[in-house]
Amino acid sequence: MDGWVVQLGSLVAAGMLALPAAINRELYSRIMGLRTFPLVSVGACAYMLIGLTFIEAGQSDSLARIMQGILGGLGFIGGGAILKNEDRVRGTATAGCIWMLGAIGVACALQQWVIALALSALTWLALTALFAAKQELDGDNSRQKEDQSD
Repeated sequence: MDGWVVQLGSLVAAGMLALPAAINRELYSRIMGLRTFPLVSVGACAYMLIGLTFIEAGQSDSLARIMQGILGGLGFIGGGAILKNEDRVRGTATAGCIWMLGAIGVACALQQWVIALALSALTWLALTALFAAKQELDGDNSRQKEDQSD
């Protein structure tokens, strides 16, 4: 198969694998979501693909530097998702998603499909299945605070 077809497939896969988390964030959080998440994943994939075009075989240090640059940019974007309001911090799950989506994009660029699929599924599970557990724990914590204030 031609190289451009593989590259295009990697970009499309990166965008598609970001959608489960993007839909979840769009439904439950308005910080980032349906537009931002696929862009982050596709962007990470694109930078990795571009980097791969000028890296010679066996230059893992160059590959590591590209990944390091992508991680730094993802941290900057994720930091923008975290909002502090008095004694409450919001957006940390969204910030964590940004890191995961970048990893999905890089995995797609490197054609590491098992990793990309696993990261997409684990991100979605963390946002959905653990949401109920977090709600329960938050409820227990608020009851404990009420009990201590009596």
